[in-house]
Amino acid sequence: MSADKAKLKRLRRLERLRSIARQTALTEAARAEAALAQVANLEARTAALIDAYRLRRDAATGADLRQSKQFVAGLNRIADGAAADLVRARQTADTRAAEAAEAERRRAAVDDRIEAARQRIARKASENAHPAKPVKPLGTPLE
Repeated sequence: MSADKAKLKRLRRLERLRSIARQTALTEAARAEAALAQVANLEARTAALIDAYRLRRDAATGADLRQSKQFVAGLNRIADGAAADLVRARQTADTRAAEAAEAERRRAAVDDRIEAARQRIARKASENAHPAKPVKPLGTPLE
């Protein structure tokens, strides 16, 4: 029975490690989601700026118009970069979420193994316990 208790002790240590790994994975997933939200916000703000400058019709000279078009072209380059960043951030967030789910599955598997070990120890303890009824009759043969 000491082997089962030693195994249970090892499983509990493994569960602590898996719990720490799960927490780390959840933290990384949260960071990736926050980065995704920031990039999505940047992309939306850049698109709004592009729309606002495209609609402007206040150029007094050709030079003003050319400068406005160059500015919008620069904003378009920024928007293209932000869109690429958004795709990468979404992929990273999805990867981190999958890693967090895998870490939770691993922790849950160890938790199930701990419960099975506890039940096995309890079953062995009940089998080795003294029976409720005495094996020999009580009293003396003279009674």
